[in-house]
Amino acid sequence: MKDGDIIQIAHVVRDLDKAMKYYWENFGLGPWDVYTFKPGTVRDQYVRGKPSDHVYLIAVTWRGGIQYELMQPVTGRSIYDEFLEKKGEGLHHIKLYYKDCQAELKKFKEKGIEVIQSGKIDEDEFYYLDTEKELGYVIELGNNGKIRAPERRYPQ
Repeated sequence: MKDGDIIQIAHVVRDLDKAMKYYWENFGLGPWDVYTFKPGTVRDQYVRGKPSDHVYLIAVTWRGGIQYELMQPVTGRSIYDEFLEKKGEGLHHIKLYYKDCQAELKKFKEKGIEVIQSGKIDEDEFYYLDTEKELGYVIELGNNGKIRAPERRYPQ
């Protein structure tokens, strides 16, 4: 994995179980590892510069070197909620790998591209950039750090 590699394609959905089932039954995409991310699981969680206590579900699976992610907001306010309200379900972000996210964030800030949501989960850190207006989706930066075992798997 080298800096700038695409490591994830993510969709925001309203019903995580329904989406996992659709991908599995129609495209053989899975099995899915499922997590609940919330305060206590996610550290330093910010949305538009303010601390956030939003809760969301995710499901992830790998195909080749790309992780597919499904995200369902549960409570609180996040950019996932904003996306669902504006566009409905669909492609939300593409994640790029960077070993040193902080160094890259400085470069993006110099270009006028700001962070709109961020957090840390175990050894993983992630930063969503304000690129939706220009690209139609968000660019996320992350270090692909190790995270805990999933809560469940689909299909079991």
